[in-house]
Amino acid sequence: MPGRLTAASAPATGCRWEGDGRTSPIHSDRAGRWALSVKVLERRLYTVPEAARLLRVPPSTLTWWLEGRQQNGEQVYPPVIRAEPMGSRDVSWGEFVEAGYLREYRKKNVPLQQLRPVIDRLRREFGVPYPLAHFKPFVAEGRRLVLATEDDVGLPSELRMVVALKTGELLLTPPAESFLERVDFSSEGEQWAERFFPAGRESRVVIDPDRAFGAPTVRGIRTEALAELVDAGEPLDAVNEDFDLEVTDLKAALAYEWFPAA
Repeated sequence: MPGRLTAASAPATGCRWEGDGRTSPIHSDRAGRWALSVKVLERRLYTVPEAARLLRVPPSTLTWWLEGRQQNGEQVYPPVIRAEPMGSRDVSWGEFVEAGYLREYRKKNVPLQQLRPVIDRLRREFGVPYPLAHFKPFVAEGRRLVLATEDDVGLPSELRMVVALKTGELLLTPPAESFLERVDFSSEGEQWAERFFPAGRESRVVIDPDRAFGAPTVRGIRTEALAELVDAGEPLDAVNEDFDLEVTDLKAALAYEWFPAA
């Protein structure tokens, strides 16, 4: 079973080829896992309003990140997340995760538009459509590539993912660390984002693209459904018993649904 990936447990990556030009079983297996990661990351799960509600950002902000800005029919700013405007109000899992990364920088009062060239470069260098929804940029040589990219584009310090100490050690910035604390990455293959913890790991609420169509859940039960039952007057003890939940499970679900600023 894939588990949470940490910097210490990150496996080496790369493909091995046979001498006659054919791919080895190792390469074929990795190619299959890469295809799986792309398939999941490309899965369209939400509308813009739905994704914005889960991410706790205004729909207009998420639309700008995805589609850029237009004025009088002209494209004034390109998208931050998408390579090009798509005119789509649907949000894929990969876009949702990357928007979760951008959310960490909203309070910096620096235009997030400046992250676009970094994301574009990482997209090309890592050969994946959603580089921030993969673990590679956050560890080992990935950090060096990110730092070089940040330097090349002149990214402001407030928006940086990686900083270098005088000792040469490369550290993640607090926003990047905060993002990583909210995401589980696969420990195999392309190390793609498998789960997202919208309220942080101290909460039992999780968003998983393979459960409840990407809706927030507690032990597989939609948090929205639990909150609706309680709102309708169902006693807490009865809800816990009906769904075989612990008290802390239900409290986490209600806190997430009732206090969206949390």
